[in-house]
Amino acid sequence: MISGKSPLLYQKYFSQEELLLNKTIGLQWFAAEDEGRTEDPTEYKIRKAREEGRVAKSQDLNAAMVVLLPVISLIIMGPYIFKSLMQVIAFFFERCTTEDAINRAWFGIFITYFFKTVFPITAVALISGVLGNIIQNRGFLFSTKPIQPDFKRVTPNFVRFFKRALFSAEGLFNLAKSLFKVVIIGFIGYLVIKNNITKMIALLQSDFPNSIIFIAKTAAQILVYAAIALVLLSIPDYFFQKRQFSESLKMSKTEVTDEYKELEGDPMVKAQINRQMQAILQKTGIKNVPDADVVITNPTHYAVALQWKQGVMPAPMVISKGVDATAQNIKRIARENNIPTIENVPLARALYANVDLGQIIPSEYYQSLSIIFLKIYSMKEKEMLKKRWR
Repeated sequence: MISGKSPLLYQKYFSQEELLLNKTIGLQWFAAEDEGRTEDPTEYKIRKAREEGRVAKSQDLNAAMVVLLPVISLIIMGPYIFKSLMQVIAFFFERCTTEDAINRAWFGIFITYFFKTVFPITAVALISGVLGNIIQNRGFLFSTKPIQPDFKRVTPNFVRFFKRALFSAEGLFNLAKSLFKVVIIGFIGYLVIKNNITKMIALLQSDFPNSIIFIAKTAAQILVYAAIALVLLSIPDYFFQKRQFSESLKMSKTEVTDEYKELEGDPMVKAQINRQMQAILQKTGIKNVPDADVVITNPTHYAVALQWKQGVMPAPMVISKGVDATAQNIKRIARENNIPTIENVPLARALYANVDLGQIIPSEYYQSLSIIFLKIYSMKEKEMLKKRWR
């Protein structure tokens, strides 16, 4: 279906030169510099970036989850971990004066206690990191591209590194973000300690186990609040990184045209087009009309229904056509389904005579079709504005 995101969106499948031939098209829509990246990325470029492991990702969100979930696990498993620590301390203190200090069996016992106390939290941290990536990647994403050696990066460029890290907009933003997080976490620690300062002073009169428990609870409180703050701070960073990633994938008009020419021989694109054509040919033409994006008429004797699925079809496809009574039926169904009907006598006759059902429109009709799709876009924009003001 036709997207209303941008009036330039249909240019992904029509060459710039052909569109500019007709001076009746609003040329201000094509005023962007030829070398400027003004076009939204195509589905193919987004897919290629994903295959290379490049997706919108916030490292802050991953780091926040790696802190938050292990902290929660530490609080839940705190009594068990504390008990295990007390056991290992008691075990070694009881034997350090009565048994040989060089006892190989002790090493195995120490490793056992170590895994009982440290491994659960470490496992949760690892799972948290993987889970954060899965959430941001919208599923599992495996690519060897990021870890492949790039010999261009072997020779370090310190000038470029410091320029990017310290003096670029991105570097300054990351520095400000890090300083802000330090201030927030420091302020959280200050508030927690301030609220517990009286109890801390009273620890001077308390025994050792109670002091350890109180310090552990206070530290856990600081960690939980800090982790929650990091998660909240990482949410806007994720949307910022998503926007930056989308900007980095933007294309120039020349890149869009070159990509289309390259995709003409892409087996995956050809397979998608063939599947779409087979689905259309399995139906009778008249049943396809509700799926059309526009119907071009004679206006009385000919009617040709076109469908255009961006990202699947390189250009519109004829999904229904007819003359006389069949043409009237096509127009009636189009009216019932609010499908735009455009009158263009020579184009309707040419498409009916030269383009078969289920066939992609040949390039010689692109110029005329570009004008039609501009009209449709303009109509849709007016309808959207009317709905907003109601």
